[in-house]
Amino acid sequence: MRWVLVILAVLLVTVGGLAYYLLRPLRHPPTPASFSCLDIAQGSYVPLEPPSTIYGIGLAYAGHINETASDFEPGAPPPIFRKAPQALTTDGSAVALPDSEAIFAAADSIEPGLGARLRSDFGSIAPLLDYETELAFVLLEDIAPEALARDDFSPKLGFLIANDLSARAVGLLGEGQPNRYDYWGLSKSFPGFLPTASKVWVPNEHQPNGLPCVDIETTVNGELRQRQNTSDLIYTPREMLRFIHAKYPTQPLHRGDMVLTGTPGGVAMATPRWLVRLANLLGFDRFKKLEVSLGKDQSRFLKAGDEVIVRGEGIGRVRVTITEPRAK
Repeated sequence: MRWVLVILAVLLVTVGGLAYYLLRPLRHPPTPASFSCLDIAQGSYVPLEPPSTIYGIGLAYAGHINETASDFEPGAPPPIFRKAPQALTTDGSAVALPDSEAIFAAADSIEPGLGARLRSDFGSIAPLLDYETELAFVLLEDIAPEALARDDFSPKLGFLIANDLSARAVGLLGEGQPNRYDYWGLSKSFPGFLPTASKVWVPNEHQPNGLPCVDIETTVNGELRQRQNTSDLIYTPREMLRFIHAKYPTQPLHRGDMVLTGTPGGVAMATPRWLVRLANLLGFDRFKKLEVSLGKDQSRFLKAGDEVIVRGEGIGRVRVTITEPRAK
């Protein structure tokens, strides 16, 4: 009887320890940054000039950090990536789903031989196309690194709405890789994967932590999927520029560069934190994680015929329609 009690106690401790590992909260829950909210009425609009460099900031809202089961450490840089200019498109565009061959080719471009591995293992791959409403900003002047270091520096920025479309199947391939976020950038760089407003809102007065504090949202076929106020961002634009410079120190920050500030919660690619931790505990590699994701319900991911609209009060509205892959 004594040994039975000992065994039961060991089992309870083991199960309790596993439950805590899987369900424990983040050690440092993310909190919004401190902003000077800019009045939309105090500004004007200028045409958007096509940017030559497009940067993306990932995991910039608490809700998106939680729904993607991501980690967060105060002071640590967020995910940063670059998005290809070919992704840029305009309101009313048709955006084609990438087919398997396009995904294989993209995989090979970042990791030679990866496309052949995917073709052999999977045969065909759904892109797992996701939407991301985002506040974007463009630089209205060149920015010197020494200026970024000053706490009183007010970067001259213009703001607009954007949809950072993402082929999550490609992004998953970066799991466990040292250049993980380059895969994120690749997943967001297919043609048409950056619909933006055609005009940029420019405030009359620029402030160090200035931001238009407005609600941004996404609807898919009229269904509200995302809505969040930009004042809930974890990082200020100036902090984002500092992070970008730290990652790409030899790349000057030029007038016209665009920065996507991150998306709020509500994307299609949502996974419980406990499930991600369990997969890591079981040693799932990136291919197993991709297999599991492809086998799950895909009804919330975008498909041909879907109409996606992102909007932000005073900073624009952008609509696109998803279409079948382009004929070769």
